[in-house]
Amino acid sequence: MTQQIPSTEPELSGVRNFRDVGGLPTVDGRRVRHGVLFRSGHLAHATEEDAAFLDSLGLHTVFDFRNASDQKLEGPDVELPGVRNVNLPLSDPADGSEFWKMVRDGEIDQLRGILGGDKGANRMIASYRTIVTERTAEHSQVLQALAEDSVPALMHCAAGKDRAGLSIAVTLLAVGVEREAIVTDYLESNAKHRRYRVRRSGSSASAYSPEVMELLSPLFDARAEYLTAAFETVEETWGSVDAYLERGLGITPELREQLRERLLD
Repeated sequence: MTQQIPSTEPELSGVRNFRDVGGLPTVDGRRVRHGVLFRSGHLAHATEEDAAFLDSLGLHTVFDFRNASDQKLEGPDVELPGVRNVNLPLSDPADGSEFWKMVRDGEIDQLRGILGGDKGANRMIASYRTIVTERTAEHSQVLQALAEDSVPALMHCAAGKDRAGLSIAVTLLAVGVEREAIVTDYLESNAKHRRYRVRRSGSSASAYSPEVMELLSPLFDARAEYLTAAFETVEETWGSVDAYLERGLGITPELREQLRERLLD
């Protein structure tokens, strides 16, 4: 039995982009149950108060989609008593540690070279497509775990936007949530209090100049075109969401129904 959570969103000082995805509507008139599926940024900087709140959710499993370089930069998640931690690294939304080193340390000319024009947005679109086609085993593992016993669950990556956002989207597709509702929830990551804090080397004004922040914005925005590209990739590769789930992820109709019973009212 899942615990009742507050109807108002908590103010977590060390965890960004936390939210319950409960309440989202399905195409057949049901809704995602509150208190069973949460998403956020990483938990490495959670305060004692944050950890106490997370503990109150009665979590069974935390899925961490960060890779080793993310964990080295941010640190490991705080320990939550009795919670199973599953680390499933997904391909980095911006091609790994060397790229992110450039984002943190690069001069303006270097940033223009790698991110100018549409390069930043195109990089993100390509990464979303790649995660869909190359991380089927990881997404299958997540859905099977949720269907079997892993709720309430929290999914996170670094910012809680891309890798966690896609994994949440796949989960919501599997239980029949309306596509528009999935995109709306995804775009909630753009709220000022949710956004990942951009960290650059140096504290001078030039390190965070308007041009620098504009160049970086495609990497730190949640944009509908990114998630749309992922949906398009599903349809281009497998023909339909049903085929993607069954042939791509190995999720049988029976398992989907089990998942729906776990997650939906």
